[in-house]
Amino acid sequence: MTAPRCRFCQTPLVHTFLDLGRQPLANSYLTAEQLAAGAEQTYPLHVRVCHNCFLVQADDAVPADAIFDDAYAYFSSYSTSWVEHARRYAAAMAERFGLGPESLVVEVASNDGYLLQHFLALDIPVLGVEPTANTAQAAIARGVPTEVAFFGAATGRDLAARGQRADLMAANNVLAHVPDIADFVAGFREVLKDEGVLTFEFPHLLNLLEKVQFDTIYHEHYSYLSLLAVEQVLRAGGLRPFDVERLATHGGSLRLFCCHMGSGHEETDALGALRADEQASGLGRIETYAGFAPRVEAVRESFRAFLAAEKAAGRKVAAYGAAAKGNTFLNFCGTTTDDIVAVFDASLAKQGRFLPGSHLPILSPESVRDLRPDDLVILPWNLKDEIMGQMAFIRDWGGRFVTASPETRVIG
Repeated sequence: MTAPRCRFCQTPLVHTFLDLGRQPLANSYLTAEQLAAGAEQTYPLHVRVCHNCFLVQADDAVPADAIFDDAYAYFSSYSTSWVEHARRYAAAMAERFGLGPESLVVEVASNDGYLLQHFLALDIPVLGVEPTANTAQAAIARGVPTEVAFFGAATGRDLAARGQRADLMAANNVLAHVPDIADFVAGFREVLKDEGVLTFEFPHLLNLLEKVQFDTIYHEHYSYLSLLAVEQVLRAGGLRPFDVERLATHGGSLRLFCCHMGSGHEETDALGALRADEQASGLGRIETYAGFAPRVEAVRESFRAFLAAEKAAGRKVAAYGAAAKGNTFLNFCGTTTDDIVAVFDASLAKQGRFLPGSHLPILSPESVRDLRPDDLVILPWNLKDEIMGQMAFIRDWGGRFVTASPETRVIG
């Protein structure tokens, strides 16, 4: 079998980073009718690393339009902490770059308007670009102008031809979601004004490695990103980074500030420090990526042992957060309703459906009081503090919180 090629530099991919076997799409929540039909699709989830550009990437097993369709169930606004993160970003960018009524902010993958609404509140014109029609309609309903389209070079040229040139562009947690990363980045060059600023936010590969965050791997995430790899993609697209912030979001992310190659934005010390950290951690050596799979296997065995002990003790285990990362985790662990009775989630779009693969029923958070679980496994561990605050009442009946990454830990 011919080795697949790197989606950026076209080098044959001969190094496996992690093979999670066949998995359903992480955001394909099942209706009762679909569950009864028993025709759930699964696809290979095999991640490799390029020894030339060090882009870590999943095989192209699923076309993008099969993932980001009209039934896409992720609405950013359901996370209050994420909406607050967006509000702080809007305020900081408006102040730092002097944005006002004459400016334009364009967000790519704008979802339900969770971020652009905050620029509107500051009287700064906005435009969203979002490929999923249902989330785009939610944005439009809250007054955020939104184009329903996949973003890339052609979309960028079309927007620019219509006079939509941006002072600030934002792309949060989307760079990893695009199969053709070079074409995607090329679109920003078209829309961004000569001295405009583009910010990308993405989970940092270094955290995935160090904290064994393998549950962030799923079909929607085509790439797993380091500054080392992203900087090469940017330069190929006529762009360059000039600053970076390290964020706590999504288990440890980067906010990369970018501009045109010929822009006057000066490179900061923070960017140089990050380059040095990645070099010191070995992200430019293929040997660094070896040995990750056994660490992932240890996480699985730890969680399986926990579930077996709870079952033997007659304790009821439930989960919170019907998150994509949780689906990767549960399916890799082989979890079923024999192990976990249900998962609770605030998203109305998910309630009444079933998790892909594990088939756990998704219930409203109010149902926690009815089921009274002994243990509540927090699947979106990046929102652990927020969820523990909202669900603190489970301690009234002796309930405990559990996190499972990078090892299973019971929080009394």
